[in-house]
Amino acid sequence: MHVIVTGIVISSFVFSMFVVSSLMSGKSVEPDGIHIPVVYTLRIVMSDDKATELHRQEPNVSNNEWKIRTENNNVNFFKKEVEEEWQSPWYFIQGADPQYGLIERYINKNPIPNWDKEIELTEKVVEKINSLNPKPRFFVICGDLCDAVPTENPDLYKAQEATFKRIFSKIDPSIPVLVTCGNHDVGDQPLPEGLEIYKASWGDDYYSFWCGGVLFLTINSQYLADSKYVGEFASKHEEWLYEQLKLAKSKSGSRVVLLQHIPWFLKSTDEEVEKSYFTLSKEVQRAMLDKLVDAGVEKAFCGHYHRNAGGTYKTMEVVVSSAIGGQLGPDKSGIRVVKVYKDKIEHEYYPIDDIPSSVKL
Repeated sequence: MHVIVTGIVISSFVFSMFVVSSLMSGKSVEPDGIHIPVVYTLRIVMSDDKATELHRQEPNVSNNEWKIRTENNNVNFFKKEVEEEWQSPWYFIQGADPQYGLIERYINKNPIPNWDKEIELTEKVVEKINSLNPKPRFFVICGDLCDAVPTENPDLYKAQEATFKRIFSKIDPSIPVLVTCGNHDVGDQPLPEGLEIYKASWGDDYYSFWCGGVLFLTINSQYLADSKYVGEFASKHEEWLYEQLKLAKSKSGSRVVLLQHIPWFLKSTDEEVEKSYFTLSKEVQRAMLDKLVDAGVEKAFCGHYHRNAGGTYKTMEVVVSSAIGGQLGPDKSGIRVVKVYKDKIEHEYYPIDDIPSSVKL
């Protein structure tokens, strides 16, 4: 079956055009005045019940190639009894927002789904990471793995998910790939079915692990942004987070790092906007930041903004990394190298072409 869209024969899929209003109740404007509505201008209606790939046929990725690294809200790659104590300097890689499909949909305003540019960028990232010497302890991608929201456009999501897994499964197996949950991964207003899809695809949506003397808490910032339809899930997340912070506080000298999608703030808590698309609300900041500082959280590594930003609240630094994928500002697509020393954590963002082949510790 063929369909003509604006006079062009597209393919054997049935396309129906429609505009989806933003999931946000009242679009907010982030500090520099750019609106980022979560809008799709194209929906794919499949002629059968198969998950059909859109612009290319993605091979199936077996469980042996793509590995879910979380189990029971922990990372099964690291052993706590080995990793609780710092031994020597080490580093990890943080990235965010590969978001397959964003560049054509949002930046180029192309109604026909395509993510060739994101494929090019992420394949380069994988190549660069595999060439690093020494190898990083892990690679974490802080949310928005795909652009399509699974509960809104499941066929497009499945195609983008297949691309993600095909490419990132090529990371050296000695480097575990971890992910955090972003707004595009479950929706701006998550639904229970969306969370279940996420967990089936990617593993736990929040978890903790020890690595090189540091306790990492990977949180689902969507519960903090909007839990209207997932109150029970959000309550369990909050209970888990408070328990983790309590344990960290009880262990003398604990070093704690957060991994999340939506930043607490972009530069400081003094930002004028009470509730911004690009940050957690002032209400959430007031409720949580002192608890995090009190528990010894040193850093919070985030994404979502598609630009580099960050600032400090008391003793906690919020680090906002630009996207692996599409940019919404002057930065270039890239990743962040995070070095962990006995008494400090240093980090630097590298555009993809500038990622070094060796990391000096």
